[in-house]
Amino acid sequence: MHEQTRAQLEAKEAELVAQMDQLAAPVQDQGSISFGKRVGDGTAMAVDRLTAVTAHDNLQALLTQVRAALAALDDGSYGRCIVCGEPIPEGRLQARPWATTCVRHG
Repeated sequence: MHEQTRAQLEAKEAELVAQMDQLAAPVQDQGSISFGKRVGDGTAMAVDRLTAVTAHDNLQALLTQVRAALAALDDGSYGRCIVCGEPIPEGRLQARPWATTCVRHG
């Protein structure tokens, strides 16, 4: 079972890294934020950039969880809550293989 879990976690890790790389790639034809030809062009660009930063932060947080789960697989603690040490329910691990806490502490 742990081989399948490791494969799922490694696939998720690769997916997250690819998504983060895509967000970090420079966007063409946006230039600096300034007054555009139409009212609101600069505001729309600023909102797009803030949205991308937030998405990147969310992906980074999830990537941290995935890597923590991989480390737990390596050290034998996978499937145990990092807060209370109790087993994480199998259903939770199936839904979120990167879960490092039980439902009560999640």
